[in-house]
Amino acid sequence: MVDTTRTFSLPKWRFTRWLADPGKDVPTEIRHALISNLFGTLPIFIGGVANTILVSGVIAVRKPEPLFLAWLGLEVLLGIVRTVLILIAYRGAARQQETPTDLYLVLALVWAFGVGAGAFISLLSGDWVVAALACLSAAAMMGGICFRNFAAPRLAAAMIVLSFGPACLGAVFSGEPIMLLTGLQIPFYLYAMSKAVYRLNGMLVSTMRAERDNDHWARHDMLTGLANRRSLVELNESAAEQAVVLVLMDIDHFKAVNDTYGHQVGDSVLQAVGKIIAGHLTPYGAVGRFGGEEFALIAPTGSADALLPALGELLAIMEKTPIVAAKATVRLTLSVGVAVREAFEPFDQAYAAADEALYRAKRAGRNRIQVAERVKVAG
Repeated sequence: MVDTTRTFSLPKWRFTRWLADPGKDVPTEIRHALISNLFGTLPIFIGGVANTILVSGVIAVRKPEPLFLAWLGLEVLLGIVRTVLILIAYRGAARQQETPTDLYLVLALVWAFGVGAGAFISLLSGDWVVAALACLSAAAMMGGICFRNFAAPRLAAAMIVLSFGPACLGAVFSGEPIMLLTGLQIPFYLYAMSKAVYRLNGMLVSTMRAERDNDHWARHDMLTGLANRRSLVELNESAAEQAVVLVLMDIDHFKAVNDTYGHQVGDSVLQAVGKIIAGHLTPYGAVGRFGGEEFALIAPTGSADALLPALGELLAIMEKTPIVAAKATVRLTLSVGVAVREAFEPFDQAYAAADEALYRAKRAGRNRIQVAERVKVAG
């Protein structure tokens, strides 16, 4: 639905910010995606530009009068400027540079006004072939506006009114009594299309929120909110060309907590321990939960020595900090295994080394740190 390879700038002018505002509490990344949607449907854009130039050109040939020639000139000028502008925006977005979003939005309104103005003067011309062609074109453009711009409902609603609203006035002032009925119907049509735009926008934002949440929870542990195993493995793969330190941390005697107090208290304990670990180790790298009572740290350093003081402090904090969950208060310790994953080494090998070190820490009495034997520890 959204081209994620390009990032278009959010509008900066007060008017255009209001015009493109999708509603309250919409995250910035979704706002960027919605702006990308406004730029994203080139076939509809090109079709709209070509259609309005062709229709205004045919009508100008049939009625070569100043107003119709001016309309044709406006459509040609807008077509050229808007096409150049969107190409500049695409190039800037691909290069992660500023894009002319504000001007793009304003010219969209001017274009919509040109479509509506053409319908208005065509209805007043007395030539019903010309009027029918212009009104049919305006109606088609209104549909394109709805489906192309509903990512910004205020913009779309304003363009719908500007592109087809003048036809209502033209019908009233055309001098034909039967056209008064059309003049009465058009406002209801405009209202219905505007409501449809807001409804489509709501569906789009809800879908984007769901996609964002699904992507988040695909990479995060549902209980603690920390990165999950998949996320940490992906991080490891993204840093394959450099050595990193893998730290595995396991809560000592956690099974006794579940057996004594139940799994609800156990879950609360996992959440509390996760907060302590993340609060202490996040400055050193990515902290996550691998599952069960096992937590992990991937640190972008090739030496375990730099992490040992911080890990020692963490063990001391855990030993001194009572964990309060529901009506239970427990004191827990951690066993820690450390291994260096060398550049381009498979993750499973480094994990196996860290896991072996972790279980050596448990066999040695728990509440301690063991480093994989292949890692040379200073001193």
